[in-house]
Amino acid sequence: MRTALQFVSRGARASVRGSGAYYLWLGFLLLLVVLGAVAYGHQLRRGLVVTNMTDQVSWGFYIGNFTFLVGTAAAAVMIVIPAFAYRQRALREVVVLGELMAVVTVAMCLVFVVVDLGQPARLWHMLPLFGRPNFPASVMTWDVVALTGYLLLNAFLSAHVLYATFRGSAPGGRGYRALVWVAIPWAISIHTVTAFIYSGLGARPYWHAAVLAPHFLASAFAAGPALLIAVLLAVRRHLALPVDDLAIRRLRQIAAVAMLVNLFLFGAEVFTELYAQTAHAASMRYHLFGLPGQRLPAALTWAAVALDALAVVGLMALRPQRQRGLLAGACWCAVVGVWMEKGLGLVVPGLVPTPLGEVAGYTPSATELCVGAGIWAGGALLYSLLVKGAAAIQSGELRAILLRPRIVAPRDDSGLREAPETGVGVGAPTPRQPAA
Repeated sequence: MRTALQFVSRGARASVRGSGAYYLWLGFLLLLVVLGAVAYGHQLRRGLVVTNMTDQVSWGFYIGNFTFLVGTAAAAVMIVIPAFAYRQRALREVVVLGELMAVVTVAMCLVFVVVDLGQPARLWHMLPLFGRPNFPASVMTWDVVALTGYLLLNAFLSAHVLYATFRGSAPGGRGYRALVWVAIPWAISIHTVTAFIYSGLGARPYWHAAVLAPHFLASAFAAGPALLIAVLLAVRRHLALPVDDLAIRRLRQIAAVAMLVNLFLFGAEVFTELYAQTAHAASMRYHLFGLPGQRLPAALTWAAVALDALAVVGLMALRPQRQRGLLAGACWCAVVGVWMEKGLGLVVPGLVPTPLGEVAGYTPSATELCVGAGIWAGGALLYSLLVKGAAAIQSGELRAILLRPRIVAPRDDSGLREAPETGVGVGAPTPRQPAA
C-alpha cells in the first residue's frame, strides 16, 4: 500500500512539474476546457436547438469526432502486435504511450456521445439492471460494451507496466500476457462494431456497404500510428525518455501501408457508387461534388484526399533520422485528412438526401465547435499529464523508496552478536570501569 501511494503521489507531482513552455501549454488547454464547459452549459439550458442538427441531419460534428476517435483508440493495437507478437523490444519500450492514448481517446469518445445526447440523464438506459440496454439485439449496446471494456483493459495494462517499472521490476507474467493478447482482437472489434452501426442502416445506401468496416480499420491504422509518431517525436525532443528510431520506422511503415489501403478502398467505393449511375448514388454525388450553396462536405472530401496523398508520400519517402520536422508534418497530414474523411465527410453525406428525398444542409454551430474544442483540449490535457508522469517513470527518474532491510550482525561462537563498531557483544554485560 505504501508503494502504491508513492506511485500515485510522486507520479502526480512529476506530471505537473515542467518548464515555462509546459505550463503555458497546460494553461492554454485548460482555457479551452473552460470555454467548452461554458458552451456545454449553454447547450444544457437551451437544448440541442443551439446546434445546427435537424430531424434530417440528426448526427453531426459530435458523432463525426466520435467516429474518428474510436479509430484512433483501436490503432493502439498496431504498436502492441509488433511489440509482443514479433518481440520487437524498441516498440515494447514505448507501448505504454500507445495504451495511454487508447485510454484517453476512448474517454473522449464517451464524452462526445454524452454531449450528443442532449440530456445526459438518458445514459441510465444503457446501465445493466437499472435500464433497458436491449442486449444483445442492439448494436449500440455492443458498442458501449466494447468501448467500456477496452477502456478498462488498457487502463489496467498501462497502470501495471508503469507500477512494475516504478518498483524496479520487469512487467510481465502470464496474466499480463494473456490480457495483451485479449486486447488485440478487442481493439479491432471496437471500430468494427462502430462501422456496423452505420452499415446496418439499410435505408442509408451511402453507409450500407460491406466495405465500410475494412475502410474504417484501414483509415484508423493510418491515422493512429501517425499520431503516435508525432507524439514520440515530441517526447524525444522535450522529455528524457529515449525513443529508438526503429520504433518510429516501424510505425511509419504501418501508417504508410494502411493509408494506401485506405485510398484504394475509397476509390473502390467511388467506382461502385458512380459507375452504375443508380439513384442510390445521390449521397456519393453530394459527398464528392456538393449541391448549390452546400459545398462543405465536398470541400472536406477533396481536402482529405489531398492530405492523405501528401501523407503517403511523406511517410514513404522521409527518413526519421534526418527529416523529423517534415515527418511530423506528414503525420499530421494523415491525422487531419482522416479526421476530415471520417468526420463530417462521412456523417453528413450519409444523411443527405433522406430516404424521403429531402435535402438539408449542415454546418456546425459555434456552440458545437466550442464544445468539441473543449473535449479535444481536455483529452490533450489529460494525455500530456499522463505522458509526463509515464516518461519520468520509464526513464528511471522516479523509483519507489523502499524500506531498508534490518541488518543483523552475525553471532560468534559464544552466541553473542558482535556490535559492528565497538566489538562488544550485544546483549553481553558492559564491562565495569575500574574504581577511582
